[in-house]
Amino acid sequence: MHTEETDVLVIGAGPAGTIAASLINKAGYKVKIVEKMKFPRFVIGESLLPRCMEALEEAGFLEAVKAKGFQDKGGAKFVKNGVICDYSFEDQFTKGWTWTWQVPRAEFDTILAKEVEKQGVPVSYETTVTAIQFEGTASTTTVEYANGEKAQIKAKFIIDSSGYGRVIPRLFNMDKPSSLIPRKALFAHLTDKKREMADEPNRITIIVHEPGVWIWVIPFSNGNTSLGFVGTPDFFEKFNGSNEEQFRAHIATQPYISERFKDAELIFDPKVLQAWSTTTEKFYGDGFVLTGNVTEFLDPVFSSGVTLAAVSSQLAAKLVIRTLKGETIDWENEYTKPMMSGVETFRSYINYWYDGTLDTIFFATDQDPLVKSMICSVLAGYVWDLENPYVKNHTTALKKLANTITVRDMFQKNQE
Repeated sequence: MHTEETDVLVIGAGPAGTIAASLINKAGYKVKIVEKMKFPRFVIGESLLPRCMEALEEAGFLEAVKAKGFQDKGGAKFVKNGVICDYSFEDQFTKGWTWTWQVPRAEFDTILAKEVEKQGVPVSYETTVTAIQFEGTASTTTVEYANGEKAQIKAKFIIDSSGYGRVIPRLFNMDKPSSLIPRKALFAHLTDKKREMADEPNRITIIVHEPGVWIWVIPFSNGNTSLGFVGTPDFFEKFNGSNEEQFRAHIATQPYISERFKDAELIFDPKVLQAWSTTTEKFYGDGFVLTGNVTEFLDPVFSSGVTLAAVSSQLAAKLVIRTLKGETIDWENEYTKPMMSGVETFRSYINYWYDGTLDTIFFATDQDPLVKSMICSVLAGYVWDLENPYVKNHTTALKKLANTITVRDMFQKNQE
């Protein structure tokens, strides 16, 4: 069996893996990426957040992505019964990037992978990890190529950025269920010839369809749009038939979506994703660290996935570099706690989205501009800014704000 050696083995060639590999390669260490799929390949997570731009910039990927001409994204728009709540990232409380992109991920991820290869990092596609053996922090990973041949890769450290593949958690029985309620998404890309109906193509639009159910609308620069319905599994039981028949039926139930997309051509057959929320017992161990969706994937509503992937890989790579230099790393305090801080902030916003708390806030009249800017920062991905009370006190601040709005509205109604 062929054996090769590297300083760091990265599992997965998505944004998490390529960012980590780039930073470690720039530090002068030998890196190799193994990727199970053949690129380009489809994956969701198409609406980025400004915070991930910092990681893309540090990895040296920004110019290549800019050259592709993806749709600029400058904010997020929420719609309920025709009422619009618009968040512009230019108004956010936290200093940082005020724009990002909306991207077909097959193209976006391929650009990052090609760029990291240009930087000198080899990427082995259609390569499946079948076993990993650790001896202290050193490891021997057995992989199988598309032609059935097997090989071994010896590494001083492994970064698992395998996304939904969750290689190390599955090999070592580390998976555990998430606290979030299982949900389902039915989605597709469509031609968008009636895009002029939309006020701002440089926004993700989230439409409240009914309690606990929402629709995403993500326009791309190629003229197509990503459209998806998200709810609990029972919501989707009202329609039978193929995925396309169900998708068309759901489109017909929402007036604006129906008018815009009723005759739109499907770019691919609608896909289903469900029970996506999961987590793991630990984010690190002797000789390995988990990044991105391998640690925990929450929910698509606030587009947190790529940002958590980018930031976790950015941080993990720097800690791995220090490890290779001989430093002793406090992985719990320097990695797990910071990442969980961001995860828990997003989790609060997700829970408050589904229980109606954010509904009260988003569609309130006379919103306080300062408070709105603080919430905007979270929607931009700046969930580590503890100067922002709506980050620092995420478990209580939103509920207090919603209660204040409710009492105010009741008082005003009684005064009329």
